[in-house]
Amino acid sequence: MNANMTLTAKGQMTVPKHLRDQLQMKPGDKCYAWIRDGELIIVPRNKPLADLPGILGRPPRESDGALPDVKTVVMDAAVERFKHADTDPDGESR
Repeated sequence: MNANMTLTAKGQMTVPKHLRDQLQMKPGDKCYAWIRDGELIIVPRNKPLADLPGILGRPPRESDGALPDVKTVVMDAAVERFKHADTDPDGESR
């Protein structure tokens, strides 16, 4: 479903309700954005961890014993995987 949005003087846009509902977004949810082929791509970072099993492989071992925030690491990996989903193994766009 498409929607037109307007950029405010402060550089903000409002995601229309029907899109927020479709993406199950709620206030406070984080998004990740980047430019690809002149288009702004925005991905909500609200997927539950249960939807992302095995995406990172084995957990990293930290030398100081501290573990990074798991949710942040998993969501970063999910975004990276999504960003490269339209690229073949040689780096060419499909």
